Amino acid sequence: MAPRQRKIAIMGFRSVGKSSLTIQFVEGQFVDSYDPTIENTFTKTVKVRGQEYFLKLVDTAGQDEYSIFPQSYSMDIHGYVLVYSVTSAKSFEVVKVVYEKLLDMTGKVHVPIVLVGNKVDLHMERVISYDEGKKTADNMKAAFLEASAKQNQSVTDIFHTTIMQIEKADGTVQEKSGCVVS
Repeated sequence: MAPRQRKIAIMGFRSVGKSSLTIQFVEGQFVDSYDPTIENTFTKTVKVRGQEYFLKLVDTAGQDEYSIFPQSYSMDIHGYVLVYSVTSAKSFEVVKVVYEKLLDMTGKVHVPIVLVGNKVDLHMERVISYDEGKKTADNMKAAFLEASAKQNQSVTDIFHTTIMQIEKADGTVQEKSGCVVS
């Protein structure tokens, strides 16, 4: 069976760890230096539930609340990873704005999204609680994960969950349900 091609955009405020998460997932290494991204595309083939996927990951330049949402981020993109840092209230606010712009741009009511609270290894600097993140994800009808690119915590889960969100939206994957029709 041929791999399914899926394009995923990673979006969020500056220096929340979009590139670090992507590079950790694709190359298995943590890049400590901060070098602002213009835009990079990474590719990786993964297997989820026996299906191969050829992923194109668009690591975007950091957005802020005033960013014009590029048209290219609403075309040919199957799913979105919206990243904020648990150590930055500003990044948490920006991710909500990015979400609103995303809905406006795509014209869809529901878009496959995984909301990610990154940098959970920085316990002492945390300002956004797990519950705040989860509540926001629920409002977005998005999946929610907290992660650490540095410690490679939940990094693979982010992209596997995004694939599942995309497939669910496409109707390719049935959600487990306790309902039986006889």
